[in-house]
Amino acid sequence: MASTAPSIETHIDASQGGNFKIPLAVVTMLFFMWGFLTCLNDILVPHLKAVFDLNYTQVMLIQFTFFTAYFIMSIPSGKIINLFGYQKGIVIGLLTAGVGTFLFYPAASVPSYPLFLTALFVLASGITLLQVAANPYVAVLGKSETASSRLNLTQAFNSLGTTVAPYFGGLFILTTTMLTLDEMHALNPEQLQAYRLLEASSVQVPYVGLGIALLVLAFAMAKFKLPVIAAVEDHHAKAGKLKDALKHRHLVLGAVGIFLYVGAEVSIGSFLVNFFGQPEIAGLKEAAAAGFVSYYWGGAMVGRFIGSALLQKINAGKLLGIFALITCGLVFTTVFTTGHIAMWTILSVGLFNSIMFPTIFTLGIDGLGKLTSQGSSVLIMAIVGGAVIPVAQGALADTYGIQTAFILPAVCYLYIVYYGFIGSRHN
Repeated sequence: MASTAPSIETHIDASQGGNFKIPLAVVTMLFFMWGFLTCLNDILVPHLKAVFDLNYTQVMLIQFTFFTAYFIMSIPSGKIINLFGYQKGIVIGLLTAGVGTFLFYPAASVPSYPLFLTALFVLASGITLLQVAANPYVAVLGKSETASSRLNLTQAFNSLGTTVAPYFGGLFILTTTMLTLDEMHALNPEQLQAYRLLEASSVQVPYVGLGIALLVLAFAMAKFKLPVIAAVEDHHAKAGKLKDALKHRHLVLGAVGIFLYVGAEVSIGSFLVNFFGQPEIAGLKEAAAAGFVSYYWGGAMVGRFIGSALLQKINAGKLLGIFALITCGLVFTTVFTTGHIAMWTILSVGLFNSIMFPTIFTLGIDGLGKLTSQGSSVLIMAIVGGAVIPVAQGALADTYGIQTAFILPAVCYLYIVYYGFIGSRHN
């Protein structure tokens, strides 16, 4: 999942000492938690689709709402960090996310789809603040020469969260046999409302439990004597302007790449449960299909380690282009085949997704110098692709079918092939 950071230079207060193992362990839990909560959306999509009898366009408002929070709240989150500091910012983020999870209870009690979307926006706002605070915090929790390894470790725990979340969701949320559309339409209004209340209530206990976990984590973060980070404004970066950064072609093309990559990754994950339920693919029940979604996100975790080793020997742009080309081929294979071939080729996409976000991001800001913070802001805002592309794919699924709709992420990956081999070059 994508990461954000305020445009400031940071260092640890020298008076705090040098043992950062316990603080790092505490902060690493944040990476696991937000990966878990973000990936749980892939379980909400098929569940709420069935509960509220939504089409694919309507149900993709789940991802639209969630990732729009990144676009809207990233800049305010940076201001909160600058005002209150990293530790208090993390606590505020955890509390905000906790409020969002607790809002699932009244949303399910009504039940109301708009209330579910409101809860998701509040939850995602808290996660955005966590990302803005936690990534630079981890980077300075120790020696500068080992910052990269620390970030890789914490990002691995983020991937662990995305891997186990589908199993959790399948076990606690997709627990009952959903009625078919014909069976739902046969119910009278009172029976339909009772059915929706019953099905919607399955999210209450899991999300309240997650809310309690977030509050406990917020309390722990507030009480821990974490090292203080002294924030120093980067005056050189402030000398640059956004319009100057946008003159760099490889940055602008990189922003398009981030937009399309995040959109493609989220779109595929969102449709997997429903796709695996298709008779010509696997005919799986929702709970069983949810377990296979973990392979998609788990592949990204494995691919991170493989990609990290390959990047030591292969040019970043070339490796990005190769991975995107393979991914594009896998998605097109999914579109034009059926059965287990279509199922496992789409799951394999996760393995090759692994290096794409950090590689596009790094290539996009390469060589910007004093404009690096402005360039980073442009790339961070492009994460909103996770809000737009899933809705577009939902519209395609409603019109042409869920399998054909996978052509959209395939086209997104084609662009990333271009960016890796050609678009990332700069003078």
